[in-house]
Amino acid sequence: MPHKLSFKVTHASGQDEVHRASELNFHSPLTKGWQSARYCLYPQDIVIHLEKRSRLRKIQVLSHQCLIATRIEFFVGDVPDGMPVDLDNARYTRLGYVSLSDNEKTGFKARELKSVQVDAVGVFLKLNIHKNHINKYNIYNQVGLVAVNVIGDPIRKGLEDIDDMDLFTERRKVLDDPSMDGLYNRPDYISPLDDLAFDMYQDPEIAQIIRKLERKKQEAVLQERYEYAKKLKHTIQELQKVGEKIGKYEVEKRQAVENEDYDKAKLKKAQMDEYRVQIYRDLNVPDLLETTGSRHPKHIDLESTRQPTPPRLLDLPRTPPSPPPRTPYDERPLPAIKSQRAYSPLSPRARTPYDERPLPIHNRETPAQENTEQSPRMPYDERPIPVAKKVASLAIEEEEDPAPPDTASGGITGEPEPLSEKDMREASAAIDIFGEALVSKAYSKTWSYREDALLAVYKQMQELSASNKQEAREMLRASIPLMKRAIDDKVYAVFKAGLMLLKMILTEYIPKHKLQKSDTVMTMEKTLPNLLHKSGDTAARNRDDAKNFIYECATMPEVKPTMVVPHECVKPWKGNLAPRLAQSRAEIVESLYEQLGIKDSKSGLTVDNIMNFCVVALGHTSADVRVVTENIVKALYKEVGQPVKDYLPPDDEKTRKNTMWRLLFEYFDKVDGKPSKSDVKRQKADEEARKQQEIDGLQKQLQQLKDMAAGKAPVDESALESKKPSKFKTKSRRPMVKPKLNKTLSKADPDDDTSVYNMDNICIFCGEKNPSFTEEGLDLHYWKNCPMLKRCANCKQVVEIASYTDHLLTECEAKSNYAKCNRCTEAITKPEYEQHVAEKACNASKNNMNHCPLCHQNHLTGEDGWKNHLMGKDGCKQNPRRLLALNKQPPTGKGAAAASRGKPVGVRNLKKTPR
Repeated sequence: MPHKLSFKVTHASGQDEVHRASELNFHSPLTKGWQSARYCLYPQDIVIHLEKRSRLRKIQVLSHQCLIATRIEFFVGDVPDGMPVDLDNARYTRLGYVSLSDNEKTGFKARELKSVQVDAVGVFLKLNIHKNHINKYNIYNQVGLVAVNVIGDPIRKGLEDIDDMDLFTERRKVLDDPSMDGLYNRPDYISPLDDLAFDMYQDPEIAQIIRKLERKKQEAVLQERYEYAKKLKHTIQELQKVGEKIGKYEVEKRQAVENEDYDKAKLKKAQMDEYRVQIYRDLNVPDLLETTGSRHPKHIDLESTRQPTPPRLLDLPRTPPSPPPRTPYDERPLPAIKSQRAYSPLSPRARTPYDERPLPIHNRETPAQENTEQSPRMPYDERPIPVAKKVASLAIEEEEDPAPPDTASGGITGEPEPLSEKDMREASAAIDIFGEALVSKAYSKTWSYREDALLAVYKQMQELSASNKQEAREMLRASIPLMKRAIDDKVYAVFKAGLMLLKMILTEYIPKHKLQKSDTVMTMEKTLPNLLHKSGDTAARNRDDAKNFIYECATMPEVKPTMVVPHECVKPWKGNLAPRLAQSRAEIVESLYEQLGIKDSKSGLTVDNIMNFCVVALGHTSADVRVVTENIVKALYKEVGQPVKDYLPPDDEKTRKNTMWRLLFEYFDKVDGKPSKSDVKRQKADEEARKQQEIDGLQKQLQQLKDMAAGKAPVDESALESKKPSKFKTKSRRPMVKPKLNKTLSKADPDDDTSVYNMDNICIFCGEKNPSFTEEGLDLHYWKNCPMLKRCANCKQVVEIASYTDHLLTECEAKSNYAKCNRCTEAITKPEYEQHVAEKACNASKNNMNHCPLCHQNHLTGEDGWKNHLMGKDGCKQNPRRLLALNKQPPTGKGAAAASRGKPVGVRNLKKTPR
């Protein structure tokens, strides 16, 4: 029966430094897979060496989601008899090829699994991988395979070549049973447990248990124990769900460790342990495996399937025969892996710092192979798909070399990988000062080495004596490349260690050794570009820490006088910067402007450098960047005003067609106290319509007066009151009294100014006589100059000042917004009313006196009192029209007498209501 074949990659024409071909030797949810080198030549070759000469039945290839090959060709290789099994002696036969989709329909968020049915014999399998599909995520023209699976039957020449006789005997029992014909003994039957998708989704420990249960189920069917087989089937189905769920817990635990949230990691670990024990108890896994051995003389050791995970209560015998004492997990050696005839325990594993070494995943390898290659676990469906080229992984580094057998657990074991020539040239100054061993750790692929190297540099620099300034300067220059590399590091712990080292240098090291200002400038100029780039990182905590550190640097006593931070931050970028990075840069400039301002000449910020930055940022394609920049421009205009406009496009109709510029310029108008152009147009149209309506009303009312003067109708007070336009309503403090009318009107006297026929040139409110008081002139006088009138601030109507309070409370469109104060009798806006009443700071109104709503003072009662207060030399200081009226020549003769009495002389029967 075909089953999964063990193999090892023996040749690859090229590979990425991080995604090596050896990754294909193992199947697990966290397998990173193989990727070709950047800008490689095609086709690329991968040769797989099978453990034994086999008959291949099925080949499975899981492609990368972005680095997708256009075509993959398959070749099977065999070695002629009598020749050593070696790659050079292989003879290849072409089997065919498969084409892969470009993956655009899924948005590069799914991986394609290709399964090919074949029938070929050989010991080698060669994959010929052709050029890549072009997409925006594959910027280096790479191809990648996440996993390769080979299913087939080893070719056995005789019983002497069979190593695992027990397993062979069990298989033969099933295959040779006639009752099982058409079930497990079909030559084309492939178990779903050997499929590549099973290993890529399942927790490895659960997967091994499921495989054991599957074998038990086959034996139960052979022995006609159908009830037992039914229970096994149900348990297998449940365990497949459990395996996926435990894988999710494992992912959450690893992410918590990466985030240094050890409380959460501890909680997830406890949940996993408890969940495993509970499931094994609920499903009676030890009983189903018959590990207590009442029915099976052969002991099936469940412990042998366990990976190095926390201890679990799996051995639950029905009658415990005094089990051996269990040692704590940290002191227990790795559980034994089944060899082909006997069980041999492996050596304890070597632990990386913080116990973060990934767990080993088994792929039917020998114990040495299983201990050599290790890979962290994550459920396949939970593995995040990155936007860029590589699959996101936890910040837990792997060591590719196996740990020595006698290595004790705990601590860093072995040495970091040696430096390449390029790294040695780059870090030559650091090697001279700190030594090659420490710098090798700083450049290591293991994050714990990199962190330890930075901490060692921190300690050395702190302990350096202050006597030798030259040595201190050389050590400072040697540490800069290490800090730059740490700031750019993707592992958060290393990044934080780099920030800690840089902060110590700026706040302690430089002042302690009294280094020059140029050393501080050099340190900031070298590291600040890396900090600015880190402020656009995809991880939020990296962005926030980088920005906060920049803010802190800007205010440090040693750094602030150099003005390096603001000068570097406000440099306009070239081209179209990435949106996240551009937004962070704009936010940094905004915060620096709020912190430092531009008034201080030592802040490093000026209108010129800020506006040069903002002009470039306002042209960015991202709306988020433009919004932050607009806030900077608005705040700057509010502080300095007109100079900001010198850097912006001209304020004209063409520019205002752009929404962003229109909103900016309207904000500028608002700050300047000007109405916006749209408001001006609307108000102008409304004023013109209102003015035309008022003119029409005045003309009609004046015509009525002329008709009355000609004797066409009796003259009464209501007719004269109607001379005031409807727009200019007045109200009396008490009801109007109807006067008595003379039976006849006096005849027209051209020399009598008080005659009703000569009232066209007199204002009936202030008594001013002016030849320009025609219909339009009188209207203009009411609107702008009459000292007895004012325009309402809400409805824009012209009303008498004496009745302004009553207008606000009873007639105005905004009367609902006012309330009357019983103390001063004025109209107070409702938001201020409670505070106004509570404070009692207003000038109280007195009986038998008028109260002015403009200056809030009391004055003499009656209409003469109002005229003296609003028009007199020592009158109301808050009446802007009073001085204009005083500057005019007073009327002479009878007209003056009429003005002094407040009503036209000669219309003796038309009395105004006394005030």
